[in-house]
Amino acid sequence: MALTLYVDRFWISPYAMSAFVALTEKGAMFETKEIGLDKKEHQQATYLAHTGRIPSLKHDDFWLAESSAIGEYVEERLSGPRIYPADMKERALCREIQAWIRSDFMPLREERATTTIWYERAKSPLSEKAKHAAERLIHGVSQLLKPGQLHLFANWCIADTDLALMLQRLNLNGDVLPVGLKTYAENQWKRPSVRAWNNRQRPPYVAY
Repeated sequence: MALTLYVDRFWISPYAMSAFVALTEKGAMFETKEIGLDKKEHQQATYLAHTGRIPSLKHDDFWLAESSAIGEYVEERLSGPRIYPADMKERALCREIQAWIRSDFMPLREERATTTIWYERAKSPLSEKAKHAAERLIHGVSQLLKPGQLHLFANWCIADTDLALMLQRLNLNGDVLPVGLKTYAENQWKRPSVRAWNNRQRPPYVAY
């Protein structure tokens, strides 16, 4: 069984990170291949992801793109520890959180881009729109996490990684987070699968 995960060459895509962590948590043997979005390599005829985006997973001759789809495929197709909760309601919440993180908070994602996590930190304070997005994020997460809770549920799930990354956009750039959310995000950042992503050697960043 040949598994290849295609990621951006700067290793800054939060969605590629989610797919990488999912495969790593499953204990899968997989290869990573870098795609230079700045070089338009995702538009070449040899890149067969249906959406033309990253991440994508090539499993033998089957191609699948979009990180949520990859996570669910990995869960259902590969053996190993669960990355989605066994409980149906918790699993639904896990997917809800993933969809929420991917579809909301645009001002925050723009002003605290992932380049500010793995390259140079942000230099400007949040705009009023981004502050409002941060407030909504903090309010929502505070309802999900009880004081001292280090995972969304009794056991880790893939949404913990996605949510922690969103919180780290604020935390690593010096924006204020409630202590409990800061502790949660930093604890998730120590997870071996996340550290494996964070510790990748990255080339100098080129804007595109």
